[in-house]
Amino acid sequence: MQSSVDGGFGRRNLRQRLSGANTFWIALVLLALIVVFTVLAPGQFATLFTFQTLLIETSVLLVLSVGMTFVIITAGIDLSVGSVLIFSGMVCGKTMEWLAGGNASSAGWGVIAVGLVAAVVSGTLWGLLNGFLIARAKIPPLIVTLGTMGAALGAAYLLNNGSDVRSVPIVLNKTLGYGTSFGGVPNLVIVAVVITLVGAWLLHTTKFGRYTFAVGSSAEAARRAGIGVTAHLLKVYLLTGFLAGVAGFLSLSYYASTTITAHTTDNLNAIAATVMGGTSLFGGIGTVLGTVIGVFIPAVLKKGFNITHVPDFWQMIAVGAVLIAAVWFDQRRRRARDSH
Repeated sequence: MQSSVDGGFGRRNLRQRLSGANTFWIALVLLALIVVFTVLAPGQFATLFTFQTLLIETSVLLVLSVGMTFVIITAGIDLSVGSVLIFSGMVCGKTMEWLAGGNASSAGWGVIAVGLVAAVVSGTLWGLLNGFLIARAKIPPLIVTLGTMGAALGAAYLLNNGSDVRSVPIVLNKTLGYGTSFGGVPNLVIVAVVITLVGAWLLHTTKFGRYTFAVGSSAEAARRAGIGVTAHLLKVYLLTGFLAGVAGFLSLSYYASTTITAHTTDNLNAIAATVMGGTSLFGGIGTVLGTVIGVFIPAVLKKGFNITHVPDFWQMIAVGAVLIAAVWFDQRRRRARDSH
C-alpha cells in the first residue's frame, strides 16, 4: 500500500514538474503547429524535403541562439550578434579571396581553414569588446551591444565597399553548405547539432553553466559566494562572439556569399527564439532544449504559411503573439515563485 502511495506521489510530482515547465508548453505549441500544417497540407508539409529544408534554414540561427541563451540567462542581452555574424563572414570571405589571389572559387581546404580561423577570431574579438565594456566598464549591455551592432555592420560594409563577397570556394559550398552524410543528413545541420549539444553540456553539467545561472539569479549573491562575476560575464560574451563567428562561416558556406541583407534581423530572431524557448529575460532561468524549440517555431510558421499560401505578414503577427505570451508566462511564473 505504501509503495502504491509513493508511486502515485511520484507520478503527481512528475506531472506537476511537466505542467510547470515552460519548455513543456512551448514544445506543445510547436507540436500543435506541425499537426495543424500537416492537416492543412499533408502532401506538402509533412515531407522529408520540407523537414530537411527546415533543419538547414535554422542551423545558422540555432548556433547564434545557443550563445544568446547564455547571455540572457545572465540577465544580459546581445543586440550585436547579427552584425558580428556579417562581419565575421566578410572577414572570412576577404581572407580567402586574398589568399587565393582575388578569386577564391577554386581554393582548397588550406585556404578554407585559414578563413574559418579568421571568422572565429574576428567574432571572438567583438565578444571580447562587448564583455570588457559590460563587465569591466559597467556599461549596460543594451547600450554596449546596440553600439557594437552598428559598429560591426559598418566595419563589414567598409571591408568590401558596401557590397557582398561572392567569391567562395566551390568545395566549401558543396561539402558543408549542401553536402550530406549519415543517410542524407545535411552536414550543416550536423555541425549545428554538435555545437548545440556542446552548449547544452556546458550550460547544464559544468561549473561554467552553474556560474551562469548563479550570476543571472543574483550577481551580488554570486559575488558573495566567491564567483568572479566580472570574469564570468567576460567569458559569456566571449563565447557569444565566438559562436557568432562560427555562424558567419556557416552562413558563408551555405549561401556562397556574405548576404548582408539576409542577416540584419538575426539578432532579434535569436533573442525571440531564446525567449520563446523559456529563457527568462530577468535571468537565472533557461535551457538549450527550450532554445532549440524556440528556434523552430518561427521556422515552422514561415514554412507552413508559405505552403498554405498565407501572406508573410501573418507570420510576423503570429511570432509576435507567441513571444509576448512567452514573456507573460515567464512574469507570471516569477511572481508565483516570489510569492511563496
